[in-house]
Order: sequence, then C-alpha cells, then structure tokens
Amino acid sequence: MLTCAVAASLAFLSFGVTLAQAEVINEGIAGSPLSETRPAPAYLKPDVNIVTARPSPSEINPAFLGPVLLMKSAQVDLVKGTARLPLRRGRLKSGELVWFILTDTTDENLADLHGVNFAPKLTYGLTGKGAREATIASDGTFIFDSGKVDFGPQHRIVPGKGPNFFPPQSAQPGSVGDADYSPLVHIKNAGTDIVFNAPMVAFNIDDQTLNKFCDGHVDHNLVHDKVVSICPRDGYVTMQLTIGFTFGKPILYLSTEASDPLVATLESATYTPALKSFPFALEDASPGEPAERIYVFVNGPIGLENPQRQGLDSALSDGRGPLNVLGGVPTINLDYSPMWRLFPAKWTPSAIDHGYRSRMTDAIEIEDMASKGFIRSIDNGTLRPVGFVVNCPVVYRVN
Repeated sequence: MLTCAVAASLAFLSFGVTLAQAEVINEGIAGSPLSETRPAPAYLKPDVNIVTARPSPSEINPAFLGPVLLMKSAQVDLVKGTARLPLRRGRLKSGELVWFILTDTTDENLADLHGVNFAPKLTYGLTGKGAREATIASDGTFIFDSGKVDFGPQHRIVPGKGPNFFPPQSAQPGSVGDADYSPLVHIKNAGTDIVFNAPMVAFNIDDQTLNKFCDGHVDHNLVHDKVVSICPRDGYVTMQLTIGFTFGKPILYLSTEASDPLVATLESATYTPALKSFPFALEDASPGEPAERIYVFVNGPIGLENPQRQGLDSALSDGRGPLNVLGGVPTINLDYSPMWRLFPAKWTPSAIDHGYRSRMTDAIEIEDMASKGFIRSIDNGTLRPVGFVVNCPVVYRVN
C-alpha cells in the first residue's frame, strides 16, 4: 500500500506542480530610509518611475495604497517583468498532452487554496463555446473533453506607416485555438459548477522536449509567445507580464487569449475563436455578464521619451506595451473578471487641438472625457465595447 507521502508525491508529479512560496523575488531598489516612495523596478520604466515604498499601507489592508501580489501562486520578478507559475500537466480524452496554468476560479475557497484569483463572474461564461468541459482524475490530472491549440504559426506584425502606426500593415497571431478551445474549463465532477481559467501554454509536446527550455531560449513554435522559460522537470513556467492601469494604479497582468486575430497578434496571445460566443450583457455588473472592461487607446501620445505615452500607435512604434486601462481588479472592486470586453478608444481632433490628449489611467476618468466629447470609439461612434474579448488575468498591483 502506498504511504500518504508517496501518494502525495505522485499526485504532484501527475499534476505538474512543485511546492514553492509565492513572493516577489526581485523588487528592485529599496529606496531611501523614511521615504514613502522608491524608484520603480526596471521593467516598469520609463512608463512608471516612482512606486510606493515598503512598508506600505497595503501590508495592513490590501485595499490600501501599496503593492499587492494578487495571484498568490506566482513568483514575480519586477525587474524582468515576469511571473513564475506552477506548470500543470493534463491531457485530452484523445490522449494528447496539455500543458496549462491556473489563474482564476469561480470558487472562493479554491482560489485561496490554489493561490489564484477569485472571479465569480466566470460562471456566466458557461454559454456556447465560452467554456469547455473537463474532469479531474483520481491522481489530480485534468482530462479535457476537447480543445487544441496550434502553437506553430510565426507571430508577425508589420506596423503601419507613421505617424499612425495603427492599424498595422499585416498581422499574424503566433498561436491559434481550434473551434473547441477555450481557456475557461468547467469541471464536471466537482459537485458544483466550478469554472477555472486554465490557459494552455503548450500542446502535445513531451517533457523531454520542454525541459530543453528550463533556462529560457524557448522555441515559440512549440509554446505560447509569452513563455520565457518552461520546465516540466521543476514544475514551472515563466511568462512575460504586461503593464496596465486600474483606477490610477499600475498593475501587471498576463495576456493569454483573444477572440480576434488582430487583437491576439497585438497581445502576443492565442487567437481563440470560441470566445466569440461569450455572453454579452453590456454592463459590467449585469446578471449574465462574465467580462469586465478594458480600454485600449489607438492614438495616444507617442514616444518612449514622452511621459504621457500610451496606445497602439505608441506600442507599434516603440515596442513597449500600450498601457491599457482595466476596470475593477481584486482589492479595488467586486466585478473583477480575467475576461475583458475591449473598448477601443480614440482621441478626437478637438481634444488633440486643445492639448487635452494625455495618458489615462482610470476608467471613470476615461468615461468622463468621453461624456465631454473628447474620446470616441475607433469608428468615431460612442465609446463602447465592440465584441472583442481578451483573457488577461491580473497578477500584481504595483501601487
């Protein structure tokens, strides 16, 4: 008979996980004694130069000012801008290996247990192809009914001619899901309607091949484009983070899937057609609405040297992120979801002529400027969601 220790070890091996303490492994410069601020870690610069010093009010209450590690299973490097996450090993019913991560769940107790974000609104994603089905085997292995991802395509984007670098001349996402693939997984044998956000990072690749990438230098024809290193031997995958803002606070998040091929290319995410069937209830807190809102500026200020830089024109011209503005995240609001309904935003000629165009970091601030006629949708209509969905689990709140 197996001892408890041996059985537990086998369960961890089959699940593709090793134990480690979640932490921020590289915070950068500590700052001057008694100062309430400190220099931002390297990855945040030049977009953010100053952050809250430690000790911070958020160490007493995570709703207060200061840094918060929201995804407790992550090990975050603020200098490199990466998150190291437990690598999960599952399989399809048809037998292919599935390598994935867990980032969010609809069950609060399981969120605490697994160190992921609590996202109750994902329950509303059980519509059409919005979520796929899975069971959990006795050894902890996720067995997915369906859903494959082709990581073979070469990610490619050619910016448009300046000063309007968006839309790009051409774009090709680096990975594409089939008609059944969704990162959302409904667990059929959990006794209740539990949904996990389980983005796939590699498919049908053996351990030996992936172990070649334990120290980096990954082949993105085999793995997700955001993967920096992947190591089944140690049970981890390290992924590149993206800088954004929520209600004036900088945050770091993962970007893993998108329902539109151009958006997926811009995000270096997996193009996921199944997310097109996601429910669409318009208002963030509406019954039946599984997504939150994310604002993506098209024609924000350009230039790495510009402290106001933001948007797709800037990102396509300088290679840094567009600094998207997200709605509510844990510790700030109740309507968090890792699925974000995209609001493409465009500064009007009048706003630009009057010198009002600047970096936006707050959803309410954006809506206020839109109500005054200075921000419109990409088609010059009312600022609104246009049907695109991106999967962007939040990992770390900077301030």
